[in-house]
Amino acid sequence: VLNMASLPIPPPACLLKPYAVPYRYMLGPGPSNVPPRILAAGAQSMLGHMHAETLEIMSHITSGIQYAFQTQNEVTLAVSGPGHAAMECALFNSLEPGESVLIAVNGIWGERAAEIAERIGAKVNTIVQAAGGYFTNQEIEQALVKYKPVLLFLCHGESSTGVLHPLDGIGDLCHKHNCLFLVDSVAALGGTPVYMDKQGIDILYTGSQKVLNAPPGTAPISFSERACQKAFNRKSKPVSYFLDLSWLANYWGCDGKAMRIYHHTGPVTGFFTLREALCILAETGLENSWKRHKEVAEYFHKGLEDMGLKLFKARLPTVTTIVSPPGYDWKEITAYIMKNHHIEISGGLGPSVGMVLRVGLMGCNSSKPNVDMVLAALADALKHCHKSRV
Repeated sequence: VLNMASLPIPPPACLLKPYAVPYRYMLGPGPSNVPPRILAAGAQSMLGHMHAETLEIMSHITSGIQYAFQTQNEVTLAVSGPGHAAMECALFNSLEPGESVLIAVNGIWGERAAEIAERIGAKVNTIVQAAGGYFTNQEIEQALVKYKPVLLFLCHGESSTGVLHPLDGIGDLCHKHNCLFLVDSVAALGGTPVYMDKQGIDILYTGSQKVLNAPPGTAPISFSERACQKAFNRKSKPVSYFLDLSWLANYWGCDGKAMRIYHHTGPVTGFFTLREALCILAETGLENSWKRHKEVAEYFHKGLEDMGLKLFKARLPTVTTIVSPPGYDWKEITAYIMKNHHIEISGGLGPSVGMVLRVGLMGCNSSKPNVDMVLAALADALKHCHKSRV
């Protein structure tokens, strides 16, 4: 028997007692609360990542993503990782070193995409709008003509600023100029309309932890035939082995090959929860989900205005940005609401830091009782937090 006292590193005291996770109302920009049904799905027995049942669940997930994205693309799957993994998968597979890429930057997600593209040696060109702005199709076309990119990146729901970017017509402009159209819909998908095929989107991705209400760790993504042509006919291999689309498409059974080869161990219980989340979306119906998010957001906006608070930008129905109340420290407000109401709301992110408070009402959290609860918590915080003279 080993003498435990002889080990230089003893068992950590913190791991010798249980940890009770508190219940929080997750009403920030994500992750959102996970309903009991999805939690229960994740607690099922483990399966092997190549077992027939796991592959069947993966096939169901592909069908669910095709419905959520409104696409018939065969290469539709979930990346093993959060939304950032899908962003990297999209950029790593569609871009090669030295190629021109155009990034529309109107918040943190455009900034992140530009940094990732730069790291892989692409020639990064940006069009920039201040926090809260968006681009006209004319501005986009002028940039396509000027920079001749192989890919345009655009964020559909910019959660740092609360902007919902219009998508109509942009895909056609990209294809007219021989460019792929890549859309980040992490914060918007399921809460507002997007039609991947109809809107000419070539690569679309989202996260599991926003409107879908699954735990973070799986990221739905889809590639059009045009995008696959580019990804599967590269001069150089993608910089990441883990995110190489030729391997991922094989694992997910969407490359037309009979044989699936081991690539990595997928997050099996994450597949259980993502399937359940997509079941709920299918049962609810996309149009009903879009309608509910819109109505709840409008109800919230009216409540904020009645309280005398100003909306920063009010276009994204999933994440509302509120102008930071003058004279208050936003950190004190969010800390007070967390401590006294067990509600998470957030401050700004990236370009919007210090300017806004952000409230997320996504999936099961998009409800009028939640709005009433947040409004009451905000009113309480404004009454009790320190206000300086402006």
